[in-house]
Amino acid sequence: MLFVPEAESAALATHEMAYAAVREALIAVCEAGTDSFPVVHGHGSARENRFTVKAAAAADVAGLKVGSYWPGNPAIGLPRHNSLILLFDQEKGRIGAAIEAGTLNAYRTAAADAVAADALARPDAATLAVFGAGHQARYECAAVARIRPIRRVLVVARNPQQGAAMAAELRDQGLAAETAAAEAACRAADIIVTATSATSPLFEAGWVRPGTHVASMGSDARGKQELPPHLLAGASLFCDLPAQSRAIGEFQHAPPDAAPVAIGDVLAGRHPGRRAAAEITVFDSSGLSVQDLYVARHLLARRAGTSSS
Repeated sequence: MLFVPEAESAALATHEMAYAAVREALIAVCEAGTDSFPVVHGHGSARENRFTVKAAAAADVAGLKVGSYWPGNPAIGLPRHNSLILLFDQEKGRIGAAIEAGTLNAYRTAAADAVAADALARPDAATLAVFGAGHQARYECAAVARIRPIRRVLVVARNPQQGAAMAAELRDQGLAAETAAAEAACRAADIIVTATSATSPLFEAGWVRPGTHVASMGSDARGKQELPPHLLAGASLFCDLPAQSRAIGEFQHAPPDAAPVAIGDVLAGRHPGRRAAAEITVFDSSGLSVQDLYVARHLLARRAGTSSS
């Protein structure tokens, strides 16, 4: 079994690699022969320590990802989130590769929102509002800034100090960033990304301008919610996988008659995506194991190329 530790996988990860891998994965999700299996939610001996298991099989790759959230880890100098991707050797039924993927998972998650924004956001989208000032929010900003001409980033955070620190980091990376209140950020934004663990709406539907693209990546379990239901009732809805989005994603709060479209169908040309400049589009990223498997495969190819050069 090949083992790739966290330090090595983090060093190999890039936004470009993650984007290419996730785009392939989102198309593969919509193809015959790809299956995403029910998500397992569990907890450690202490119930506040949680984990999920997501598994999938596609035409040429099968495996699973275990993601964990241990909220007390910062006190001992470790990140709250961690991930491990396991790829099967499909000839022998053994694990062929195990990849520690804490950092890689952040790239993967941000890539899904970037792929969807590239397909759905207006080409001239220049102002990004991001809700959340945690680890993942930083990756979201970098990924979206790669695919749209982002000239301004508005950071909305519950903790003012964390928001100011993130804005300063983004400025150091060349992005014109500042903190903002929720309403002001929404009213100015061309793209809104929510990267939180919220269980109630972060803003009001009326604050979102016509033509805005909205991405929710924090809702990945029953009861989580970032967006106002009224927004979902009047927008065009897209997601990574409709069945999962309805079950544990943001669209558990969508109207019963809503018909979310898999973003893979847009990428493959089977759905037009955005139809008008004034249309509000919403993308729900509840997170698919297929994405992890494709990202792992791309990382292993990059690792092999690096080793041979």
